[in-house]
Formats: sequence, structure tokens, C-alpha cells
Amino acid sequence: MRACVLGANGQLGRALTAALPDAVAHTRDGLDIGDAAAVAGHDFSGVDVVFNAAAHTAVDRAEAEIAAAWRVNALGPAHLADAAARHGFVLVHVSTEYVFDGTAPGPVPEDAPLAPLGVYGASKAAGELAVRSAPRHLVVRTSWVVGDGGNFVTTMARLAREGARPDVVDDQIGRPTFAPDLAAALITLAGTATGTFHVTGDGEPVSRHGLATEVFARCGRDPADVAPVTTAGYAAQRPGAAARPANSVLDLSRATRAGVSMPPWRDSLDRYLAAGDGVAR
Repeated sequence: MRACVLGANGQLGRALTAALPDAVAHTRDGLDIGDAAAVAGHDFSGVDVVFNAAAHTAVDRAEAEIAAAWRVNALGPAHLADAAARHGFVLVHVSTEYVFDGTAPGPVPEDAPLAPLGVYGASKAAGELAVRSAPRHLVVRTSWVVGDGGNFVTTMARLAREGARPDVVDDQIGRPTFAPDLAAALITLAGTATGTFHVTGDGEPVSRHGLATEVFARCGRDPADVAPVTTAGYAAQRPGAAARPANSVLDLSRATRAGVSMPPWRDSLDRYLAAGDGVAR
């Protein structure tokens, strides 16, 4: 499989390039997917599969940076879908649980109605719809990604080391997804599947507060040092913060049937922190 990784400097992009050392890897400087002319003129000859890990992922900033979010998250995938149709490669596009409103009572299936709450989710939903026009495509939704770079776990590990006592939301639930696990799943699915799949860490869902206490405990801190706060209470402290889904738990059964076995997120958290990946950069 001759692969191309876009967004190679992001958390998932780094994991994909580590798993696919022979892949052609592009940061935004190498290929800006929001630039229609750049994508149309790019040489994709010999490429069998393109992994699109490029995205505007700053959820709060997207509320103010609407054009920038839509340029990367919606127009970019549309440009890639056009290229996929011309060049015949499989387009593997990574999306998010933010395309849903989080009101579902249990794990959210792939065919749940799209109902984004904010600019980030709306732009990612539009990107998904664009990718579906590619003759050979794969849309993989994930949640709470943790990899090489800044993320919730690295932030909590830093706060634990600094002696902080943070307030963390306790009424948003999900499952963390560690970037190397997600990269392996994407590679598996790219070789066998088409359509839309949900891929996250496995195991019992956890609140953001619960995840923070797990990190604190592994860093030698008392989990009670993490104070629970409601979404409404947290939003009151941060005017302009984007709305987030209360339920980010995605149904993994379709991916499981396709041969993807994701490790329990607690096991991946142990490996991540033991490797020193929770050290803030």
C-alpha cells in the first residue's frame, strides 16, 4: 500500500507516519488542503490511499475563526474528494463525535443524524458529506484523541506535577482514543473497508473529570484534588467557549466486525504515561 499522510505534524499524523515509515507525509507547508489549486495540482501518482488527518481542531477558537475552520474542515475534504475521483486513490478521512449533539442515551451508531452544536462540529460534518462523493472513501469518527502533542491528558499531567487543583467537567462522558491505536485501526480499515466507522478507545466510558482523576492518580496525586464542575459552571468561567456534546460515547460494533480491536483506554493511558508522553511540550 503506497500511502500519503496529510496533517503529518498533528497528533494523529505523527502516529500515522510512525506506523507507515514509507508513506509520503505532508504538513500544511507541503500541501494545504484548503487551497483548491494546490490540491488539484498535486502529484498523487502512485498513491493508493490518502489519510487525511489535517484539521482545524481548536474547538473554542473555531467559534471566532469560522472561515478558517470551514476552509480546512469542509473545503479541504471536498478538494481531496475531487482528487480521489481523478486519481483513483482511497480517501480515508478522520472525523469527530462533534458532528452529533450528544443527546443520545447510549453509544452513538454511525447512522445517527448529524446535529452539530458549534462551528467545529458543523465544519467537520460538511467535510464528511464532501468525502462521500469520492468513489472510494472511508470516514472514521473518533473522540478525545491523545497523542504526541498538546491534549487533555498532557494538560492534566502537567497540572498534577505543578500541584494544581483544577476544576474539570463531570457531566461530559466519552472514551479517550490514543493516536497509535487509532492509526493502526485506520490502516486496517483502509485495506478492507469503505463507508463510515466509529473508532475510539474501548472500555467503560468515563467523564472528563473521571479521566482527570485517573491521570492525577498515575502521577502520584490525590484524585480528590480534581474538583468536579458542571458544563454550565465551567462555561460561566469561560465566556465564548463552544458547546460540547454531553455524550461522546461512540458505538464500536461496526469497526469490531470489520476486524478492528481497540485496546481498553486505561491500558493505553498506562502506556502513554509510562513512556513519558504525558510530559507537556
